[in-house]
Amino acid sequence: MDFSSKLLAQAVDEMAQLPGIGKRTALRMVLHLLKQPKEQTIAMAKALENFRTQVIYCEQCHNLSDVAVCEICASTKRDSAQLCVVEDIRDVMAIENTGQYQGKYHVLNGIISPIDGIGPQDLTIHSLVNKVKTGEIKEVIFALSATMEGDTTIFYINKQLQDYSVTVSTIARGIPVGDELEYTDEVTLGRSILKRVPYADSM
Repeated sequence: MDFSSKLLAQAVDEMAQLPGIGKRTALRMVLHLLKQPKEQTIAMAKALENFRTQVIYCEQCHNLSDVAVCEICASTKRDSAQLCVVEDIRDVMAIENTGQYQGKYHVLNGIISPIDGIGPQDLTIHSLVNKVKTGEIKEVIFALSATMEGDTTIFYINKQLQDYSVTVSTIARGIPVGDELEYTDEVTLGRSILKRVPYADSM
């Protein structure tokens, strides 16, 4: 694709690095931005810069946050005895949108996937086990995608928790096997949280 402007070519190349965005789509997006008020485009660029340079991971749950401890972990209205284990930030958002869960979270930042070179040591499993060791957690709820990798991750973590006095449950299988949690509709996901079952009974 030939461009009359090197700056245009550079902008398209950068935009095309986003997932699912090819060169033609990137070109349309860049030309759209060019038609917008200059201030709007600059504000967008500044927001992205601030996000990339200032966002951090919550030191307690590993969720994305603007401060050391995120709003969910800092809230005194949440049930600190319940811990919902999810793959990433998108799953936290999906569950929060259901309005059916009032506990706290632990974000693994991935799932065990040998084919992708991701092992237990690459996730936040160690800090999860340390939380359970304190005895403050009474229930660990696994809310991972119904995939082979998700099930493998649950199985591994459950073995790490067997020596501790904690109830281990998993969301009900109202979610089709093989589906990603973030794409599940809010009603189905909400019901799956409410009708969670003991992990041992789900195997």
